[in-house]
Amino acid sequence: MKYADMAITVSSLNEYIKNKIADDEYLNNILVKGEISNFKNHYTGHMYFTLKDENSLIKCIMFKSYAQKLHFMPKDGMKVFVFGGVSVFERDGVYQIYVKAMEEDGLGDLYTKYQKLKNELEQKGLFDEEHKMSIPKMPKVIGVLTSQTGSVIKDIINVSTRRNPNVVIRLLPVPVQGEGAAEKIADGIQYMNHNKLADVLIIARGGGSLEDLWPFNEEVVAHSIYNSEIPIISAVGHETDFTISDFVADLRAPTPSAAAELAVPDMYEVKQKILVYQNRLRMALLKKVEVMKLRYEKTLSSFVFKEPTRKIQENYIQVDNQIKQLQNLITSKKEKEQTRYMKLVAKLDAYSPLKTLARGYSITQKDGKIIKSQEELKQGDLIDIRLLDGERQAKII
Repeated sequence: MKYADMAITVSSLNEYIKNKIADDEYLNNILVKGEISNFKNHYTGHMYFTLKDENSLIKCIMFKSYAQKLHFMPKDGMKVFVFGGVSVFERDGVYQIYVKAMEEDGLGDLYTKYQKLKNELEQKGLFDEEHKMSIPKMPKVIGVLTSQTGSVIKDIINVSTRRNPNVVIRLLPVPVQGEGAAEKIADGIQYMNHNKLADVLIIARGGGSLEDLWPFNEEVVAHSIYNSEIPIISAVGHETDFTISDFVADLRAPTPSAAAELAVPDMYEVKQKILVYQNRLRMALLKKVEVMKLRYEKTLSSFVFKEPTRKIQENYIQVDNQIKQLQNLITSKKEKEQTRYMKLVAKLDAYSPLKTLARGYSITQKDGKIIKSQEELKQGDLIDIRLLDGERQAKII
């Protein structure tokens, strides 16, 4: 009972410390310089961040009414001067700076290094759009490079399997922060490519400070992503976080869950699209059939029902014209052949030996052969002389 009478509550202690700090004029109006880390721009308009130096850190909050007066947007790695007061947040028992004003004091070392490497890789073409590959429409295997524990892999599995229960998630555990993490991530990307273990890769981790996300800002990781033959989706940090991996990757997702949505098609939506296309095709075919039917009925109505014998009459006329053309062709051919025959007969008659005899000539033969020269005859030869009206025999003297 003695200790119970002496003890105070935790709330009383925190209140006492808060009052002590509130009585300190130095802590009520203090100017502190440091580097921003774990910056969060809350949807309420309040800003939460950590201010740090080489050895220590302190939490800070800047309410919306003061944040609206800033002429720049704070970022992780930015060096700043903050003006405000130190107070205790009684619920959590932590003290923090309630910032009223903030001015830039240059960029932190990591942020400067980040910007330098980003500019170098951009000039080398690692961010060029023409090098980026498209994400497969229906991947069967999704490769994931992230920590084996934590909410990231769970979120990816839940979203992916919900969208497509048949998709395979192939996890390759890698460290996502700390010394040596960049090399392990790069090796993991190369291993997945060498063994062709996935149709698309997701490299992911949750949010964090610039230091926490730094492995994804290393050059070795950037080149591994650039050289990957498997399309890569980068899902590192929160929506406001941008790493070099995001710029090199084929596609950037604001969160790991969003990466799963981008990588895995929703099978329900796919089926609905197929049904829509089927209905469109069916309606198009029905419309086409209806148009052809109307066109056919119109044709029948015009040429059959209105004038049922017209087509037959037209055919008769065509046949009659063809017969007349054929008769004319035969008659013309016959006349040409007759003329040609008469010319040949006249020519043959002109060359006939009988015509020659009729003009007073005779044919002299010896032993059945026609005599053409006197040298073929000698005295005493018997010859046959053919005249127009008969033959006579003679002797050469």
